[in-house]
Amino acid sequence: MALFSATPAQAAPAADAKSRRLAAEAAASGLPALLVAARRVADTVAHGVHGRRRSGSGETFWQFRRYMAGDSGDRIDWRQTAKTDHVFVRESEWEAAQTVWLWRDRSPSMVWSSAPRLPRKVDRAELLVVALASLLARGGERIGLLGSTPRALVGRYAVNRLADLLFAREDPGLGVPPAARVGRHANVMLAGDFLGPLEETDAAIRAIAASGARGHLVHIVDPAEEGLPYSGRTRFEGLEDEGALMVSRVENVRAEYRAVFAAHVAGLRDIARAYGWGYVEHRTDRAPELALMTLWLALTQPGGP
Repeated sequence: MALFSATPAQAAPAADAKSRRLAAEAAASGLPALLVAARRVADTVAHGVHGRRRSGSGETFWQFRRYMAGDSGDRIDWRQTAKTDHVFVRESEWEAAQTVWLWRDRSPSMVWSSAPRLPRKVDRAELLVVALASLLARGGERIGLLGSTPRALVGRYAVNRLADLLFAREDPGLGVPPAARVGRHANVMLAGDFLGPLEETDAAIRAIAASGARGHLVHIVDPAEEGLPYSGRTRFEGLEDEGALMVSRVENVRAEYRAVFAAHVAGLRDIARAYGWGYVEHRTDRAPELALMTLWLALTQPGGP
């Protein structure tokens, strides 16, 4: 359920089988453009973190660093230590591939933007999903689409396959991720507007986190949802059967609305924090690279989810 809504012209097509098929075909025609855009965003982020690595259990040498309390004695590099007055340990680069499960909300409230110059929320969510998948695949990680792939994908065609699956389903979705089984040490990225009741979001994340998976909520927000910039007599149309609402003077309810929205965001942050997950708010009027950089660093840095 959306906190506020859009005009009928921006809503999803009618729900009969033929229109769903036509809508799916039209969406699939945009797949090459999505892949190109996602790879462009991924290239920008990859250039920004070029050479960034992390220590771990691999065999490839990464760096020397000063010995610290708690380090195992067998990690000391005596040759390097003999050159200085300090004790050094040898660190290897992390080489164990991780599995990352991705999901984007495609409920009717996502198929909306407040202005022609802005992408629809679902388009931005899909861009981030495919761009992150591209970065992960380059690093040899395993990627999967939550609820669509029984096994994680790996290899040069993994991103194309995942993008195909994004367009394969015709149903609009429920606004929360499915209760799919993921591995104990898997990572999960959920991208959506999360405008439904906080209890539903909490239950969905609890079901995923119960397996031991870690993850991130990527909250996709249209700027009008955050600020309610309208004025005067305004009619709001629901995208998810909420009905219509006529407000005589929007400016009179703006402060109260913003307080309600801020409380909802705080609730999402609290849910993520309760399960040790990260939270990223991404507005559709901002560069996707900013959100992607945050996610990429969180997934590739020691201790990050």
